[in-house]
Amino acid sequence: MTSAVEFWFDPSCPWAWMTSRWVDEVAKLRDLDVTWKVMSLAVLNEDKDVSESHRAFFPRALRYTRLVTAVSELHGPEFVKPLYDALGMRIHPGKAKDPDGVIPAALDDVGLPAELARYSLSDEFDEQMRASHFDGINRVGQEVGTPVIAVDGVAFFGPVISPAPKGEQAAALWDGTLALASYPGFFELKRTRTVAPIFD
Repeated sequence: MTSAVEFWFDPSCPWAWMTSRWVDEVAKLRDLDVTWKVMSLAVLNEDKDVSESHRAFFPRALRYTRLVTAVSELHGPEFVKPLYDALGMRIHPGKAKDPDGVIPAALDDVGLPAELARYSLSDEFDEQMRASHFDGINRVGQEVGTPVIAVDGVAFFGPVISPAPKGEQAAALWDGTLALASYPGFFELKRTRTVAPIFD
């Protein structure tokens, strides 16, 4: 039986990137129909008291979410995951910091016109971007971040993992996560992070 999976991500978040690699691995072993959607750390934190370093990061993050949203609106949602992959490989394993370099290269990777880069600096599709963001975040509450995953309508934040498991270990973690998430009274399972994102 196919599971309908919705995955909300901010392209800038290394933890969402790790979780997305895990979902890709699970999709090899479980019957998943995954829809990839944008959420925004900038929007999530726009009314919160955050550190100056975080505040300085948000404009760059917003460029990527705006770009992905524009591409989805103008060229179709089938480009969301390929563009996320192209951006994420440069931002995370590639450690690229400059959107002016990352964005044109990622667009080229997926065969999209270079002129789409201008939408990363435009608020033209902010209404759609914010709607996607709140569609995800309103299912889990404001105390979380990215990613948000919904499986057959049951939504949860995370999991936050590093490194992304492979093979049957990935599938076992998926099955366990769904077992926890399916219980209506389950809310939180957490421990202190002891490693940074480990990119393969």
